[in-house]
Amino acid sequence: MKKLLIAASLLALLASGAALAADDTAAGKCMTCHKEKSLGLYNQWYDSEHAKHNVTCIDCHAAAQGDADGFMHEGALIATLVTPYDCGKCHEKEAKEVGDSYHAHAGEILDSKDAYLAHAAGGAPVAIAGCESCHGGKMLIDPNSPNKLHRLSWPNSGIGRLNPDGSKGACTACHTRHAFSVKQARQPEACSKCHLGPDHPQKEVYEESKHGNAYYTNQEKMNLEAKRWIVGLDYFEAPTCATCHMSATSNQAVTHDVGMRISWTLRPPVSKTKDNWEAKRDNMKDVCTNCHGKTFVDGHYAQLDGLVHLYNEKFAKPGAALHKLAKEKKLGDGTANFSNKYEWIWWEIWHHEGRRARHGAAMMGPDYTWWHGIYEVAQHFYFKYIPELRKFHDPDVDKLIDEILADPMHVWMSQPTADIKADIKSGKLAAMFDGTYQVNIK
Repeated sequence: MKKLLIAASLLALLASGAALAADDTAAGKCMTCHKEKSLGLYNQWYDSEHAKHNVTCIDCHAAAQGDADGFMHEGALIATLVTPYDCGKCHEKEAKEVGDSYHAHAGEILDSKDAYLAHAAGGAPVAIAGCESCHGGKMLIDPNSPNKLHRLSWPNSGIGRLNPDGSKGACTACHTRHAFSVKQARQPEACSKCHLGPDHPQKEVYEESKHGNAYYTNQEKMNLEAKRWIVGLDYFEAPTCATCHMSATSNQAVTHDVGMRISWTLRPPVSKTKDNWEAKRDNMKDVCTNCHGKTFVDGHYAQLDGLVHLYNEKFAKPGAALHKLAKEKKLGDGTANFSNKYEWIWWEIWHHEGRRARHGAAMMGPDYTWWHGIYEVAQHFYFKYIPELRKFHDPDVDKLIDEILADPMHVWMSQPTADIKADIKSGKLAAMFDGTYQVNIK
């Protein structure tokens, strides 16, 4: 009997969507037309939670008089863009958390060296179709466009999209339209449109890790469509990106602020601990301890801290100092950013290889930590970057290089192999990178 009642309720919800599609209201007209012209779009909505709760096209797309992106369409004032401001009318908590998150600020890359390089070395088309498709771009209004959006800014579902109403972000970056599926957003593929590739290969690191292996082995057991999704209770075979960074534990509610469990910033040339990093680390440890013991979790973080410390002290800080000095002295043929080979080498050392190493260690991907990471950092630091800077024969740069290479971290190049092996065996080299103290570095 209970099953029959549940089935009847579901049929009633679905029927309400069908009834709306058949009426002559604005919502009904939307669905009648789009069912004919955009059947896939209509069916995505029809199967969604929105349809089951009578949330229709006009509820999300209605514009107000004066909206920059509002236009008349079949007798209704609508907007193509549905922004976090619009979603926040029903999902207030989620919209606020997104607005406070690093995701919402991703569009600020437009003023960074990343965007400069894409525009200068490539060109505007690649910056728009590449960078802005993930990070988000500034939505440009075109009064002559049928939907009031300039074709160079739309379509765009970048996570940090700069919207005309002042909001930042696009909920559809994770909850793709028009199904807005929770199941989809909980899976690693939801993040892999942007979090992959040479400079931030989180998708690839996850897939090589035991976490990814366990997920793909047990995907059918992950209970991904459940309304409540608490790790350790509703699923326990594996974590996904959402598990660690956003989803609920027995002690923490779901959050759409993806920075609340991250203690290191692994993006810039030199990693730093984040504000209130101790609390954020405890938040992540709370996730980890659903499947791992405290000693295991503490050991992981000691190893991560040690790797970040090694990268910072051995390569990042010396490399950044050399780059700064060379630019101040205007060494090379051009004065623009990236106009000299040493700038490109340094960029790839920290922006690609150094990030791969740090992300590999953070997410338990050993191949990315070493072969795609520190191995390439070391090779290019010693045998590309420094030799390229030596070519200028600048006394100040040469002096700084000599001082760097005289540090105990670098003298292996001038020592006999037997001595280095002895230092490794005795633990002398390991002691240089003890991961128990450097977390106070700012």
